[in-house]
Amino acid sequence: MSESSSNASFAAATRLVAEREMSTFLRSKGFWVGFGVTVLALFAIAVLPSLLAGGPPKVAVVGSVSLSGADLDVRQVNDLAAAEQLVRSDEVEAAIVAEGTGVRVIGLTNPPSDVMSALATEPPVSLLEPADVSPGVRQLVITVFAFVFLMFGMGGAAIAQSTVTEKQTRIVEILVSTIPVRALLAGKIAGHAVLTIGQVLVLALAAPIALRIGGHADLLGVVLPALGWFVPFLVLGFVLLAAVWAVAGSLVSRQEDLGSSMTLVMMLVMGPYFGVMFFFDQPVVMTVLSYVPFSAAVAMPVRIFAGEAQVWEGLLSLGLLAGSVVVIVLLASRLYSGSLLQTGGKVALRKAWQHAES
Repeated sequence: MSESSSNASFAAATRLVAEREMSTFLRSKGFWVGFGVTVLALFAIAVLPSLLAGGPPKVAVVGSVSLSGADLDVRQVNDLAAAEQLVRSDEVEAAIVAEGTGVRVIGLTNPPSDVMSALATEPPVSLLEPADVSPGVRQLVITVFAFVFLMFGMGGAAIAQSTVTEKQTRIVEILVSTIPVRALLAGKIAGHAVLTIGQVLVLALAAPIALRIGGHADLLGVVLPALGWFVPFLVLGFVLLAAVWAVAGSLVSRQEDLGSSMTLVMMLVMGPYFGVMFFFDQPVVMTVLSYVPFSAAVAMPVRIFAGEAQVWEGLLSLGLLAGSVVVIVLLASRLYSGSLLQTGGKVALRKAWQHAES
């Protein structure tokens, strides 16, 4: 068989497996329930903070300021320095300072819109630490990005479950008699990657609606560029994890044993989630995370969104992630082919590697 016909056969087999995987999961109620929960969670993250905001905004007031009719939680202080300290420590959202016949509002990083709307007039605003993105908005974007990464990363477990089911029912022996093992792996990854891209596109369309409902319509212009970075990072990150999930499934022969091989993969999914959520305000840690393949899918888009990374840094991180995907998929292909037909218990990685050589 010529090289061109061999490549064509491999591509055809990969497409066949991919179509089978997509058809199977699109007919599954669990797939639609899980995706529905993800969409609802996206709306909840965008809407609930505004619905559950407790009480009026807290402000520090310096001097004689009339705030009759304003829905504000007022704390009177003696001087400007004390008011600024309260703003910096986040004990109050803003300070209102008497100036001549009017007032001036002091915020930390962004104009305090809820305080401004509570005042009868629109006074001048001073910012102590001007920022392109407010901490609240940044936290919202980080939460959404990290949550979506977690959902899709854990969704890759379906590949492991599909693989071990085929081994347990011995269907895999029939499949590999007509389809190359590597085409089987490539088809599984490709099929689930297409499903992931479709879900990401739906979420990308739903996100602006959720932001508008949650009263964050003004964020669209800021979030959309970050979303443009997040989508390719997420897709590459999913392919990276999908290859590892496939190996986890190929190492065992029964569903009951799958948990023992999934632990490391779950750590690779949960680690970036908690890392970004816990260290989002640590620039050095976030910089490191943005170049680590398994966490770059969340950390780098967040840094670009917050204005902490340049375009070239995003491209470099994306290139490193793409290179890592190639390496991991090649390694996974070898381990997958060396362990897929072995039954009778969990297969050691060394044994799978050696078996692939023979």
